[in-house]
Amino acid sequence: MTFHPSDLEAYLDEALPPEEMARIEKAAREDRAVAAQLASIHVRRGAGVHSLGEIWRQHRLSCPSREQLGSYLLGALAEAPAGYIAFHIEVVGCRYCRANLADLRAQQTGGDPTAPRRRSKYFQSSAGRLQGKKR
Repeated sequence: MTFHPSDLEAYLDEALPPEEMARIEKAAREDRAVAAQLASIHVRRGAGVHSLGEIWRQHRLSCPSREQLGSYLLGALAEAPAGYIAFHIEVVGCRYCRANLADLRAQQTGGDPTAPRRRSKYFQSSAGRLQGKKR
């Protein structure tokens, strides 16, 4: 079984979807050639030789910020950035961004049981101030 070097690099970075990680791991256990490819990439990295794609993946340069993910979750982004984030999460399957998005969803749906009451108090305390201002 053969794999593209960029897939093996992503495997070493644990940046692939779980199914693909499992497929490469199984192949590495069963096929010495795949294990040798992984070892070669690991040695090359240890020597300080990196491809542009590898640097891009390691530093997650294509990942949106947590703030952008939060805006995406709230539906507050323009069409183009929202489309990119949807592609990045659903098609690319970025594990880091999926985890960030899951965390943001958990916070939004009740991470803090006192949050609704606190928000209500904030709103009530500022509603009078907003009504009193004239333009």
